[in-house]
Amino acid sequence: MMAMSCIRAFILLLCLSAVSSQAQINQPKPVETSQTFGEYTVHFSVFNSTFISPEVAKIYGLTRASNQSLVNISLTRTSDGKTSLGLPAEVSGTATNLIQQQRTLKFQTVSEGDATYYLAPVRHTNEEVINFIVQVKAESASAPFTVRFTRTLHEEQ
Repeated sequence: MMAMSCIRAFILLLCLSAVSSQAQINQPKPVETSQTFGEYTVHFSVFNSTFISPEVAKIYGLTRASNQSLVNISLTRTSDGKTSLGLPAEVSGTATNLIQQQRTLKFQTVSEGDATYYLAPVRHTNEEVINFIVQVKAESASAPFTVRFTRTLHEEQ
């Protein structure tokens, strides 16, 4: 009887362990928004162009559309414990969907005070998965930093 009780407890423990492991496996991965290369960090995000107000879009010559998102890139440098605002850089990249249709990203420089960042439009269908490859070359770097990320883009209603 005692042995049977120990076996049941052991089986219950195994089942709980399996459920716990499965729960950990099924947790969504956090969305990566930056990658660090030594003292430099490339920050990246993608958002629907309708999130920008019409006034701001007009100032920067950006098109607002429900099927168009903007890729936002900035480069910072951390030195002596201090992190800079967005630095000037050379930025280029591509956007490729799941059927391997590739588009070249055309980045526009946006400077606001001491911060510089880069925006590129990308048209898409609803729930289209896009793989991005972006090269960012700091003025003082000998080679560009390459970031790769994937986003599912949605049309705004």
